[in-house]
Amino acid sequence: MPGLKHPRLQSIATAVPDHRISQAEVLAILARARGAALPARLEQILGNSGIDQRYLACEPDYYLEQRSWPDRAACYDRVGRTLAEQVAAEAMDRARMTPADIDAIVMISTTGTMTPSIPSRMIETMGFPSSTRTVPVFGYGCAGGVLGLRLASDLANGGEGQNILLVSLELCSLSYDYSQFDKKNMIATALFADGCAAAVISGRPDCKPGPAFRGFEQKTWPDTRDMMGWEIGQTGFDLVLARDIPTFVARDFAPFCDRFLEEQGLAMADLSEPACHPGGGRVVDALENYFAPEIAAITATRSVLERYGNMSSPTVLFVLEHLLRGKPDRPVLLTALGPGFTSALAILDPRED
Repeated sequence: MPGLKHPRLQSIATAVPDHRISQAEVLAILARARGAALPARLEQILGNSGIDQRYLACEPDYYLEQRSWPDRAACYDRVGRTLAEQVAAEAMDRARMTPADIDAIVMISTTGTMTPSIPSRMIETMGFPSSTRTVPVFGYGCAGGVLGLRLASDLANGGEGQNILLVSLELCSLSYDYSQFDKKNMIATALFADGCAAAVISGRPDCKPGPAFRGFEQKTWPDTRDMMGWEIGQTGFDLVLARDIPTFVARDFAPFCDRFLEEQGLAMADLSEPACHPGGGRVVDALENYFAPEIAAITATRSVLERYGNMSSPTVLFVLEHLLRGKPDRPVLLTALGPGFTSALAILDPRED
């Protein structure tokens, strides 16, 4: 018997590190590290990011010190593994599953890497069967939440149907470098944050009822590699963030999303509030302009950005978790933009049948 045509989302769990920092504190730290007050225009840009607070892997003073690749790797190991195991355990518990029920662990992360991978280490520390497949994926960046769901859904439909644990972990703060005070790095410092999310997706015919993924799509545009990504620096990954993403949303993303919805037999008015990776405040504005007037606002996306900042790949899962608490009765569009430059889309049908 083949797996379900449309794999079902069984659960979502989210977590953040212990160290909370307000946006006002971030601006004060930037000024302190710079040794002078921020230029008024830059302070206005950073203050209008749509973020009120964020969570970091380490105490703020950690980021004002010189750090090496081994320093950053040790933090990724210590904090990242703790968060990954926490959300994995919670997602399985919410899905009423144990490690023995999981056929494969998909791990999405672009802000650190380990060999053996975190999923491989979870097999021993969390008691997964030794035959559990591990699929660590590096490089999806901010698009990784939706692309990870697509990969997990494809795997869930393998064979007679499988249970897939998806873990999305990003410690964006490990790329902060206060020795560089160009506009790009200061904007990145004011946007990016740390967080982790997990989801269980099942393609087994006997899985419990739940929202079903009915379709996915993605597109990578040529000559856009300078929009977002990593370069290898002296002490870690250095952010590439060059072009105007809000303009890209209106010019390139909008017609791509229009075609996807048409292919799915959906109009904007047929949708519940979308779950969007927020990027930043101006990106959320551009997305709201695209969805209007049929969808008045993307409140959950704004709320997650305000409370958690841009955590890269797990952020859209935070938004989706928020929306599903309200029990939407119409399809939910998921959107994300990331390195490539790539757009990832999905439709989740929340009807439990």
